Amino acid sequence: MTHSFALHIPDADLEPEPLAPEQIVSGNPAVTGKVVWESPDGRQLRGIWQITPGVVTDTEADEMFVVVSGSATIEVEGGPTLTVGPGDMAVLRAGDRTTWTVHETLRKAYAITL
Repeated sequence: MTHSFALHIPDADLEPEPLAPEQIVSGNPAVTGKVVWESPDGRQLRGIWQITPGVVTDTEADEMFVVVSGSATIEVEGGPTLTVGPGDMAVLRAGDRTTWTVHETLRKAYAITL
């Protein structure tokens, strides 16, 4: 996408993004998402991501996100535990190892730098 745009995040159609089985700690979480903008060099991404309830692990990229709906607790290994819900902004650092406990289906808008 080369032009400025606006997108209503709560109604955006998302595509399945399968989790690796080793990431799932408990439950049956499902992930969907959509990249809405990518820099020409592929190092910056803007998009929408959603996960249903369950517990998963991840290794993070440099990311800033804002929760649109839902809630989760994000434990950062060797760091803080973040509790996020609608309207909350969070910042994760590249290499952070996290455990996400998703209480209610969480949808976020994100900006990632690779």
